Amino acid sequence: MYKILVCDDERDIVNALKIYLTGEGYDVVEAYNGIEALEMLQKYNGASSGEADNIHLVLMDIMMPQMDGIEAMVELRKSYNIPVILLTAKSEDMDKVLGLNVGADDYITKPFNPVELIARVKSQLRRYMMLGGAKGAFSQGGQEDNKLVIGGIELDDRSKEVTLDGENVNLTPREYDILKLLMKHPGKVYSPQEIYQEVWQDPSYGAENTVAVHVRHLREKLEYDPANPRYLIAVWGHGYKMSDN
Repeated sequence: MYKILVCDDERDIVNALKIYLTGEGYDVVEAYNGIEALEMLQKYNGASSGEADNIHLVLMDIMMPQMDGIEAMVELRKSYNIPVILLTAKSEDMDKVLGLNVGADDYITKPFNPVELIARVKSQLRRYMMLGGAKGAFSQGGQEDNKLVIGGIELDDRSKEVTLDGENVNLTPREYDILKLLMKHPGKVYSPQEIYQEVWQDPSYGAENTVAVHVRHLREKLEYDPANPRYLIAVWGHGYKMSDN
């Protein structure tokens, strides 16, 4: 059973989310501010915790007292790669971008449609588990026909492992999917809308900012000089490509 951490300072929202999620068979852990969310993650996903106890996904509001969702995201990403979906108000467009900047995987706007919410949760969990999330880390192994290699970057799609010059690089599920898409077609330019539709499998509304944030994160992890990238190249006015040089 997947365990989901729900964090919102409004108890009615937490209760509603708990009803929706438990109805789908998920186990729910509750928190009411960012500090409590981090405490729950330490309790369930800390070094002394068993794999069966782990939280697999976080649903977290942005606007909360004591520690808001953005601050909590910054701290969370220092230790955990589990998917995070932010809950935002329609007026919080800048916060959505900021949330993606600091490592959120997706967001959903309040008031939310329960069907859409559950679909996004399932999508994030599916990607996370495909990347070895149940083990808490990327596994070892793989075969040559599952590997993509460009320069010093190697992606092993069997083990879901990415290395740069032989050193492991820890990617979120979205970052991994974008990298895999571009590495499978080196030299081909993908527009932000095409990347969004391929990776998120959703209509591409808001794709440009969302994809740009994730590409920037990839550059920070894979480029020695992110301001002058060797691998992840922007083709101005068109999109992004993986250099085939």
